[in-house]
Amino acid sequence: MTDTSTQKPAAASGTFAIGGDLTVNRLGFGTMQLTGPGVWGEPADRAGAIAVLRRAVELGVTFIDTADAYGPFVTDGLIREALHPYAEGVTIAAKVGNTRPGPGQWVPLGRPEYLRQQVELNLRHLGLERLDLLQLHRIDANVPLEEQIGALKELQDEGKIRHIGLSEVSIDELKAAQEVAPIASVQNLFNLSNRQSEALLDHATAENIAFIPWFPLATGELSGEGSPLSSLAARHEVAPSQLALAWLLRRSPAMLPIPGTKSIAHLEENVAAAQLELSDEEFAELDALK
Repeated sequence: MTDTSTQKPAAASGTFAIGGDLTVNRLGFGTMQLTGPGVWGEPADRAGAIAVLRRAVELGVTFIDTADAYGPFVTDGLIREALHPYAEGVTIAAKVGNTRPGPGQWVPLGRPEYLRQQVELNLRHLGLERLDLLQLHRIDANVPLEEQIGALKELQDEGKIRHIGLSEVSIDELKAAQEVAPIASVQNLFNLSNRQSEALLDHATAENIAFIPWFPLATGELSGEGSPLSSLAARHEVAPSQLALAWLLRRSPAMLPIPGTKSIAHLEENVAAAQLELSDEEFAELDALK
């Protein structure tokens, strides 16, 4: 019998059904780092970026996060070149709602006609007829939220979006959006050293809404020499970043971390964290590192 846990270690992270019917392995892959500096333009090593994406799927990653704003549209093109036609079970999660005036610049834009245009362009660039998960990248404070979510709901009713998600929102904003359409996911900054969205995480967990932490590997001073994180990592003979991912996966069954990298070696290291089992004592030790 083939040992799939060795061949596809991402499967060891367990699964989550986004929206109740879109099942993915919980440890995913974020594509933002595959672009040029400032999340702008093509990568210096396009062939290397393609290889990373293909290796991620080989390792059992079935949830890949992209956005029209990454490049812009650079990561969509990389994903299509690397993976299209997509293997059964591979989910591409896209985002719209941020414009890019230049490198390192991000400006929310939530006018309904713009969101519709960007969804159509995502579909075209990815080579898809439907986006299984489309998230509003940022809420535009200058456009009523019900109009922004309403535009996505119209596209959902047309069959171009399967599930709708949000990014960088509060519990109140999530609830307001749910008045317009079902919300299947939230994507907020969250990691071992930054837990400002912990209340939202707990709410999403209770509501069976996927919680996708971006910047999941930031450990800051927690991974300094002689720190508890580094000491525990040394005991396990793993990298501190692997412990940070293992802690996220243990923190909530609704957690879908999406660590990104341009390196196959780093990718393999990240995915191996899915097989790292923390004892109750080790999880508590990490949890206390706030």
